[in-house]
Amino acid sequence: MFLITTKAPGKLYLAGEYAVVETGYPAIIAAVNRFVTAEIEEAKSYGTITSQQYEKTMLHWQRINSEIVLDDRENPFKYIVSAIKVAEEYIKPLRLDLKTFNININSELDSGDGKKYGLGSSAAVTVATTKAVCKLYHLNLTKIELFKLAAIAHFEVQGNGSLGDVASSVFGGLISYTSFDRTWLSSFRKRVPLNKLIKLEWPSLEIIPLKVPSTLKFLVGWSGAPASTSHLIDKVELKKGKNKVRYHQFLHDSNKCVHDITNGFHQDNIKIIMNNIKKNRLLLLELGEMANVVIETPKLKELVEIADCFGGAAKTSGAGGGDCGIVFIKNSDAINKLVEDWKQHGIDRLNIEIYNY
Repeated sequence: MFLITTKAPGKLYLAGEYAVVETGYPAIIAAVNRFVTAEIEEAKSYGTITSQQYEKTMLHWQRINSEIVLDDRENPFKYIVSAIKVAEEYIKPLRLDLKTFNININSELDSGDGKKYGLGSSAAVTVATTKAVCKLYHLNLTKIELFKLAAIAHFEVQGNGSLGDVASSVFGGLISYTSFDRTWLSSFRKRVPLNKLIKLEWPSLEIIPLKVPSTLKFLVGWSGAPASTSHLIDKVELKKGKNKVRYHQFLHDSNKCVHDITNGFHQDNIKIIMNNIKKNRLLLLELGEMANVVIETPKLKELVEIADCFGGAAKTSGAGGGDCGIVFIKNSDAINKLVEDWKQHGIDRLNIEIYNY
């Protein structure tokens, strides 16, 4: 028996938030240098699932015939279990001997004292677990196949979302991600074997790698307060039906903005990137006003305005309502002063960079 270790990065949304939950609409997402690590090793009679984030909980499982049977009376590990089950559903038709194993998860996506930064832990946990199980069975999946397995596992727990955070965790680096049709997936999941489903072309799915110009610096500031992404998305969902014209205008404008940023990265055009980061911020503020939700909290507003004073282009990352803000800035000499100004306003610069595999 030997230990296998895999890891998956967390993520930050840079543009396209809210719109990306609609089929066919893009967002730009950065994988970051904070990771979830999965360790897996074969076991004999029964397996365990543990996590350093839930030190007092150990989930036991055993295999009866080919099925995993859980003792899940106290189960905080839903994404891990879903990832294992989906990966093994893919493995079974390959006629490999199914193994019993122990798996341990550790995350550095939150701070050591439990502060939550909004770096997409459930997606990274799902991806790290899927990678670990596939590695245990010596499967050599492409990145798009790994994404599809992890996306299914995540979707079957959460039931909504764009799955862009899963794509970011699989592909790493900076990507433009266009969300696929989840209604189509739900339908085909019931009718098509998994090994065939991940070979199909998923409607509207698009994942394009991007590269940040070397002269553009990337900063992340933390507002000091966590946010509830699902709660904010639910609020917007409730309001969009009553404001159809404004909502569809938001989708149109967000789509153009993200495509312009994508072209800016392809062309190494810093002006286009920064102008459209600022434009996307304004679009999100208008959406918040329409839906009567606070996307940019007072602390995030300070974060953005301070960055603007030093020539940066800044906005909230993700759903807003707390968590992080992101900044692109050309003037390296201004960074120390910007960060010091943040500090005086209770905003922490996080030691985060874009992570490439």
